[in-house]
Amino acid sequence: MSTTPGSTSHELPERAPRREARVLTLNGGSSSIKFALFEPGEPPLRIRSGAVERVGTPECRLRATGRNQPDIRRPLLATDLTEAVAGVLDWLTEIDELHLVTAIGHRIVHGGPVHTEPQIITPELLADLRDVTSLAPAHLPAEIQLIEALLQRLPGVPQFACFDTAFHRDLPLPARLLPIPRHYAQTGVRRYGFHGLSYTYLLGEYKRLAGAAAATGRIVLAHLGSGASLAAVCGGRCIDTTMGMTPAGGLVMGTRTGDIDPGLLVYLARTGSLSAEELDDLVTRRSGLLGISETTADMRELLDHQATDPRAADAVEIFCYQARKWIGALAAAMGGLEAIVFSGGIGEFAPEVRARICSGLGFLGVLIDSPANNANASTISAADSTVSVRVIPTDEELMIARTVFQLRGSAAQP
Repeated sequence: MSTTPGSTSHELPERAPRREARVLTLNGGSSSIKFALFEPGEPPLRIRSGAVERVGTPECRLRATGRNQPDIRRPLLATDLTEAVAGVLDWLTEIDELHLVTAIGHRIVHGGPVHTEPQIITPELLADLRDVTSLAPAHLPAEIQLIEALLQRLPGVPQFACFDTAFHRDLPLPARLLPIPRHYAQTGVRRYGFHGLSYTYLLGEYKRLAGAAAATGRIVLAHLGSGASLAAVCGGRCIDTTMGMTPAGGLVMGTRTGDIDPGLLVYLARTGSLSAEELDDLVTRRSGLLGISETTADMRELLDHQATDPRAADAVEIFCYQARKWIGALAAAMGGLEAIVFSGGIGEFAPEVRARICSGLGFLGVLIDSPANNANASTISAADSTVSVRVIPTDEELMIARTVFQLRGSAAQP
């Protein structure tokens, strides 16, 4: 702005755009981190998202996309999750965003028997999580490592835990209590259920799309991805779910067995002299679709090769068969079925799998509109189907951000 001598200007000096406080969400796996950055709002506004993949290998990459920034995909030297999250924070520093982060939210797979509500992470909570790592050995150690790395890098930024088990905290006793000596229940041995952040989001979206009355009906929510589970929701409350005390139970998954005869594990331990760690590796990393096909845990690849590889065909058929069987069982638990919601990578993008799951559910009133299903439409049930069948993309990161903003309050500015 310029003025001539002796003139008076009423113009105000230009101001930099107002920049809101941010919430960073993290979803850590054993060799990957998914992350997103949100501004406050209802719903919170996602402005960045990305992932670090294949941590600990030469192929480790950071990829990210977001508002007013070019998409990136670049190599990252990260031998563990500490170095991986450092790479994310360095990138946020490069784009002048890190100093705006006022809170961090984590997806915590297992809260154990005590922690069923989202909460700020304290030294006491960290100690409790370390005590229950045996309940989710494939997840909790990595999540704890991320928390500790951020405590070192951003000691003044509060971190919050959002528990995947919280959605299932009020399971009725017949679904919750396991048929082993009852005193084990006093030590926290019970059915917990998982994918709770996804189910919370899906139920909210179904209510928004179908109405409040429909959301109180008898619904099967199907989160089908490399990890897969289903939940029976009746009257807005989860009454049963496929996963059990750990995320290894229930439906067959990418590399996890799902439910198997417990005597099989005793047999394998005896005949193969397998240790607990070796059994865990077998059950969680070498089985499921990978074990059946002997080639891949990726449903896309299995579908591509099922016509020429009988092992791939077997893996697809077993997955669809088990999902169909579980839907029937959960419908029986609810005394009927009014809606199915598909989500997750397979549930959202594999129309053949959805069709094959639903093909044997006509006796429940499930009929699929093939063109709508093949187009991945939001509603894929036929007009004369008595059961509504939906495809709803899930958003666990949004649920974390919304929870953190509620707990932290979005009024505080950096």
